[in-house]
Amino acid sequence: MVRIPAGKFLMGSTKEQATQAVKDSADKNWVAREQPQHTVELSEYSIGKYPITNREYQAFVRDAKFKPPNGWDGDQFPTERGSHPVVNVSWDDAIAYCKWLSEKSGKQYRLPTEAEWEKAARGENGLVYPWGNEFDSKNANTAEVKIGDTSDVGKFSPQGDSPYGCADMSGNVWEWCNDWFDENEYKGRADKSVKDPQGPQEGRLRVLRGGSFYDDRWLTRCALRLWYFPYDFGNNYGFRVCVSPILKSEL
Repeated sequence: MVRIPAGKFLMGSTKEQATQAVKDSADKNWVAREQPQHTVELSEYSIGKYPITNREYQAFVRDAKFKPPNGWDGDQFPTERGSHPVVNVSWDDAIAYCKWLSEKSGKQYRLPTEAEWEKAARGENGLVYPWGNEFDSKNANTAEVKIGDTSDVGKFSPQGDSPYGCADMSGNVWEWCNDWFDENEYKGRADKSVKDPQGPQEGRLRVLRGGSFYDDRWLTRCALRLWYFPYDFGNNYGFRVCVSPILKSEL
């Protein structure tokens, strides 16, 4: 787990970043959902350095007798993929894993909010990619690398890590966040003081972030927002976990 200190960060894309994304073949309607860029304040939290791997998810499947993902042979993940991020997991599956891990550890593990994910990915100053503002195919498992599949977590570390040291936040697998998706969420935050946003209170679609091995540079930017039904799963959908510190008032 990587500690992310309390404080403010820039969330979303600037007009200049949005314009460049469209030049790089981004869908302008998708980019509109990243605007306006705004300041968000977050409390301290910790987030997984890597997405949850097949080996970690296997412990859950076996202990909780939970259904294994598509592509597994019973409770056994594909050979030599123990350190690859688990895929073919839905938002519902990710939530079940977090509940199991919380019970086992005594800590309240959960999915990160969309804001928590983005701050961990790009730092305080609104970087386009975890490592900086220019794309570099040596830094992430994206379509440009032509691996065409998941890769070991940390394969592109440390050069592809975020300012906080989080790996694989661009490419490899899309990562589920806790929030419901609302394409107009950012518009409602303009010129407001925003702290620890949780997203809409209800909805039909959940947020995914980060892009995957299948996606090119414009889909693997830190500000890019994707959305799918919570019961959906795919061979490039995964997740990482998050936890808030225990406050003295809770002891």
